[in-house]
Amino acid sequence: LVVGILLIYPIFSSLYYSMTTKHLIRLTYDFIGLENYKAVLADPNFFKAFLNSVLWTLGSLAGQLIIGFTGALAINRVNFGKGIYRTLMIIPWAFPSIVIALSWKLNGVSVFIPNILVQLGICNELPQFLSDNSFVFLTLIFINIWFGAPMIMVNVLSALQTIPQDQYEAAQIDGASKVQQFWYITVPHIKVVVGLLVVLRTIWVFNNFDIIYLLTGGGPANATTTMPIYAYNMGWNTKLLGRSSAVTMLLLAFLL
Repeated sequence: LVVGILLIYPIFSSLYYSMTTKHLIRLTYDFIGLENYKAVLADPNFFKAFLNSVLWTLGSLAGQLIIGFTGALAINRVNFGKGIYRTLMIIPWAFPSIVIALSWKLNGVSVFIPNILVQLGICNELPQFLSDNSFVFLTLIFINIWFGAPMIMVNVLSALQTIPQDQYEAAQIDGASKVQQFWYITVPHIKVVVGLLVVLRTIWVFNNFDIIYLLTGGGPANATTTMPIYAYNMGWNTKLLGRSSAVTMLLLAFLL
């Protein structure tokens, strides 16, 4: 019953509305088949949002995997204070998205970091990280990496701690190098966890709405508009719920 109410009904209702002229203000609507899909696929802003989503996902996921994986390997080798390091690293993931977004927007990329860059002589004037097309997308990816890497780190670290140490000892006796130990012992033990993390983070990052919306709202000039924000703007700004539903169904098909 819970799955039906929370998952199955919204999917099929969105599928139905995507083939209608459903509007947030008008009470009546008509069935129009695939016309909403044709209109969405004919909109160049849709493809720009889709490309932004792909770049956003690839950049964020690559950074989160590299930093999270490296952090897990480093902390796994620490013999003292491992719990303290693990707690400190998980702090970004523990905060709500709105706190992270407003903290970075009001203090980090708007005040603290630009002032430091000017004082160090790296920049002649205060860089506008959230309003300059040259910086804004990379800035969002950096913040998302900072936010998501701890989750990767904690899960990979948990997997690393399940590896029997006698396998490493046997490998050292057999003369295996550090690279060989990593490739033939570490990787096989954690590949399932890493694979699951890649799948889940791909879905979550591609669907991410709150961080981008709170920091830039999809701007400047749609430079950071991703698929979820495009669908939101279509539904709440233009009130075209049917066309917005078509966007969400295309997004669902792509993620599946």
